[in-house]
Parts: sequence; C-alpha cells; structure tokens
Amino acid sequence: MTKILTSQQMRAVDRTTIDEIGIPGPVLMENAGLRVVAEILRCFPDPARERMVVVAGKGNNGGDGLVVARHWRQRGGKPVVLLLAPKEEVKGDAALNLTAAEKSGVEVIDTSTELCWRKQKTTLLHASVIVDAIFGTGLDKPAGGIYAAAIEGINKARGFKVAVDIPSGLSSDSFAVIGPVVKADLTVALAAPKIGHIFAPASEWVGRLVIVDIGIPRYLLEAPELKLSLTGPGDVRPMFAPRRRDGHKGTYGHLLVLGGSVGKTGAALLAGKAALRMGAGLVTVATAERAVAAVARGMMELMTEPLPETPAGTIAAEALPVIEKILKGKNGIVIGPGISTDPSTASLVASLLPKLKVPAVIDADGLNIVAERRDVLKKMTVPVVLTPHPGEFARLTGETIAEVLAKRLEMAPAFAREHNVILVLKGHRTIIAAPDGRVFVNPTGNPGMATGGSGDVLSGMIGSMLVQSKDVLGAIRAAVYAHGLSGDQAAAKLGERSLLAGDLIRFLPAAVKSLEDAAR
Repeated sequence: MTKILTSQQMRAVDRTTIDEIGIPGPVLMENAGLRVVAEILRCFPDPARERMVVVAGKGNNGGDGLVVARHWRQRGGKPVVLLLAPKEEVKGDAALNLTAAEKSGVEVIDTSTELCWRKQKTTLLHASVIVDAIFGTGLDKPAGGIYAAAIEGINKARGFKVAVDIPSGLSSDSFAVIGPVVKADLTVALAAPKIGHIFAPASEWVGRLVIVDIGIPRYLLEAPELKLSLTGPGDVRPMFAPRRRDGHKGTYGHLLVLGGSVGKTGAALLAGKAALRMGAGLVTVATAERAVAAVARGMMELMTEPLPETPAGTIAAEALPVIEKILKGKNGIVIGPGISTDPSTASLVASLLPKLKVPAVIDADGLNIVAERRDVLKKMTVPVVLTPHPGEFARLTGETIAEVLAKRLEMAPAFAREHNVILVLKGHRTIIAAPDGRVFVNPTGNPGMATGGSGDVLSGMIGSMLVQSKDVLGAIRAAVYAHGLSGDQAAAKLGERSLLAGDLIRFLPAAVKSLEDAAR
C-alpha cells in the first residue's frame, strides 16, 4: 500500500528516521541523489554525451541536486550547477554536498541575482538534461524573484526536465497550481508521493512519476495514522485470486439491481451486465412492469422481476412488499440506476433502505432521493456504499460543485464518518472514503469515461464484488480499479473521444483477466 503524505507528515517521517532510527540526514540525501541519477540513466545511459544542468536552491532539495551532479560527474558527465543563492547561504546537509560536489570537480555557478541568472541563459538553453532541484515539499506560497525567473527559464529550455521530489512551484499539500511551476518530463518522488503529485491540475506538471526508496523504514511510511493511500495493482490483486474448483453460481453471490423506468431501462441494464461480467453468480434486475421487456432483451443471462409501477412508468411505492420478498436469498443490492425521482418512487426508496439486511450500493437517482432524506442513512444497519459524481455529492452536502472539487479530500471523509457510509466520489482520481477516516485514491481511468452510463457500470461492478467477498473495502477498491482499467484498455483501442459506457463492459473481461493473471 502506497501512502500519500503531506509536507508535515513527510517532515515528521524524516525527523523520526534521523533522530530515532539513527540514519543521518546526509545518508538520506545521498540515497536520494543516487536514486534520481538511476532514473535519469534509464533515459540517458551515456552521461558523457549529455549536457546536464542542475538548477539548485539553497535547501535540502538543492542538496539532493548537488548529489545528482556529483554522481553524474563520476559517471563521465560534465554537469553544471546553477545555484540560486550565494554559496555561503547554503547550510547543513546541503552545504556538506556543495563542498563534496566542488571537490569532485563539479562546476557550481552562483546565479543568485537576476544579472547572474541572465548570463547563464545560454548554458540552460543548450542543456539536454535539466535537473530541477529548487524547491522540495515545503513550498506554500508562489515562487517569486530569481526563483520565478529560474522556473520560467527551465520551462523555455528544450532539454529533458527532471524534478527532484516535486516540480518546483507546486505545493505538496494542494492540487491547486499556486504560481509558476516547472513543467517536468519526469518527477522522482522521494520515499512517498505527495498530494500535488496525484491530483489535477497540479499533477499535469509532474510528467511521468516514479517513487523511489531512499532508506526510510517502510513501517514509518505505512503507519496507520497516515490515512491517505494510493491504490496499486498489488492492493487489489488478492480480490482476483483463482476461483475454487468446486465453486458454483451460488458461491459467487446473487445481486439485485433495483432501478430502471420507462425510457430509462439502459441504466439498469448496464448495471446488471457489468455485475455479471464482474463475476457475480446471479443478477436479477427488478424494474417497473413496462420496463421489464426492454431489460430482458438486453442480456439473456439477466433475470428480471416486474414491479408495480406509477402512471409515469416508474417503480411505485406499492412495490415495497414485493421487493422485500424478492430480496430473500440475495446477497446485495444496487439501488438507483434509471430509477427516477418520482415522488412515489422516492417514498419507496426511503422506506426500503432502513429495512435492508444486505450490503447496498446507492447510485444515480437513488442518491438524489437520499439527498432529500439524509437522515435515512443513519437508520441503516448494513454496509452502505454511495457512488456520487461531484454534482450528486454537492446535492448530498448542500455545497456547490466548485466547493466539492476544491475540498474533496476533506469533505469526502467527513461525510463518510458522519453518515457511517463508504463514499465513492467519482471523477479524475476517484476517492473512496471509509467511515474510519481512511481514504483511498484510484489511479486508473481516463477522460473518455466521462460519458453517460459509466457510473451505472461502476455501481453494478461494486455490487458484484460485494456479493462475492466479505471484505467490503477490498471489494469496492477492486471494482473501482477494474472499472478504470477497463476504461484505459478501451481508450487504448478506441480513443477517448468515442468511448461509451458499453465499451467499458466490452473491455471488462480483458481487464479482469489481466488482474487474475497477476494474482496467480
């Protein structure tokens, strides 16, 4: 599991490593520089052929850059360090490495004034590899003065740009772009990713992200108090372990999809199809009586149940006892795809939720119904998964969409904790927030998935995994990861612009198989 750290958390981990574990700061700095050099060598294996320029600040990030320059020199390169501070202002571990670099033959040039910087423009423009070692993770205000000029100069240069830890100008604690930022081709994150690495728009400046080990003990980076994690393939792999040889359809659960209405049968059908493709043993779609035929025609493997309906062709409140009967023998339920917010239907959903005895996924209009009756969530005694997009979450919280997008890392876990639900806030880097404060960030997916029906597919996939496993959080993380992976495989073949929700289901078997193969 890869934890995502704030700058404060990273400083605390560094301090514990140095003060309590006893690994000196210079050793961590040496390790950091070596790992950055190793990543650069993957792209440029012959240092003697490259013109490397390291642009260094006076702090520890600059010290890392000085280590990079020294080791590049030892491998036959002739790096130049443009130091954005007088040499006498470089202190601590960075000063140690300034001395070592110069004694090793590295040319270090003081470019601490605008005039000195302008004199080195040609040096920067001719560089084939530029190492950004200006600021580390502690930046909390826009870069200005000589630093802003250096960032502008780096961005104008044609060389391949490598950021040490984080592109200078980004805050590691925010996904906002707070000022001028180095546009990196490669970012080598030290020990752990930071918030600015992961979330757009900040992540757009990171380029390819590589996370490297610099010698900090793993248990410090995996401490339970670090609540924000990035889901990786290894985290979801156990959910795709080989099936038992004596398994049968009952072994893999029976999911009920409650949704659909006249004119909106596609949503319920997408959820049902996705649930089957995700591995549920049985899936039944219960929908308004006049909508049943359309759902049944959509996939022969789905079972259907007709329900009493309103004059508008939605599921009526009178369907409650029928649904309770249908739920017998089911292992989970998805509520909402295509269900509508008709007053009678809304009354049905509000009455049904507290009666449920199986895990529930609430999506689409189910969420819009709950938004008007949030108190019903506290009456539920089963695991509850809400899967809103930002607009639906804004209705659930009473906030604006802009506030949701800006504060989602705070709002999602707060809502999950207050209402004792697992919240899947969809979008770029979908967030899964648990009631205990843990937050998981999903790395798969692409903008092509921003199309009608994608959420219905996801709700079916989550419901499917819930009926197959007792590990609720593991099931949800696996479904969200596989959903994005299917979208990535679909986009690779079809492009993002033409991708449809049905394509996610079409490419889902290949995505699942790749995860199954990795789990063997």
